[in-house]
Amino acid sequence: MNTFDSCQYPDQETRRMNGVPGSVSIVGAGPGDPALITVRGRDRLAAAEVVIYDDLAGGVLAAWCPPECQRIYVGKRCGRISALQTRITAMMIAEARAGRRVVRLKGGDPFIFGRGGEELAALIRAGIPCEVVPGVTAATAAAAAAGMPLTQRGLASAVVFLTGHESTASSTAPIDWEAYARLGATLCLYMGTSNLAEVARKLTVGGMSVDMPVALVSRASCPDQRIRLLKLGNLVRGESVSFDAPGLAIIGEVARFAPAAVEVASLAAAIV
Repeated sequence: MNTFDSCQYPDQETRRMNGVPGSVSIVGAGPGDPALITVRGRDRLAAAEVVIYDDLAGGVLAAWCPPECQRIYVGKRCGRISALQTRITAMMIAEARAGRRVVRLKGGDPFIFGRGGEELAALIRAGIPCEVVPGVTAATAAAAAAGMPLTQRGLASAVVFLTGHESTASSTAPIDWEAYARLGATLCLYMGTSNLAEVARKLTVGGMSVDMPVALVSRASCPDQRIRLLKLGNLVRGESVSFDAPGLAIIGEVARFAPAAVEVASLAAAIV
């Protein structure tokens, strides 16, 4: 990877005079609460000349970006109009080649269903100095919000991140939900708000009990986060579920810890 030292050429004009290209930092903004961005992510924003940001990553901008920083919104949220990935990639490369420090700001973690791998590969092919700054992904934030561990001795020794919207690419095999039902792992379902009933049905076909607890967490870490606990059978029967995006479903025995969320929230409020 072409890494870079952000302190070597501190301003755009000096970089240009020395024939040095700009750089791109692909930064994970975390799950929604601006305070959950990493220190390195905050520092990259504070030094940015251009920020290209997704819908779920915009909240951290105002606090950390310089006033003169150019901010470019590209959407990237399920069900909403957004810029084409090819255009976003071309934009990053063009801005870096112009000698600018670019931050590509993405919700959660760039490498967890964030297409960060595609963007990184394109930057490397273009010879652009680049780095990846990890972020808190939605599954860990949702589990923390619900007061439950993703792994727990005696209940779950593994955790699996899955997408509820499978790729239509011919090279991508369909998700074998029946096989995942037999793993005994905690299943974290991203972007699955529209087809929970079908996923639940396939899991029960694979042998998962209809009594398996499911925690639905929407807008984890935000002031308006919501947590709902139900059973897999509720979803199989197609019962109406209010589940606002962005949301995540956590399926597994560890979801029995979810009622502790009320206590967790009240205790957290006392930490000032």
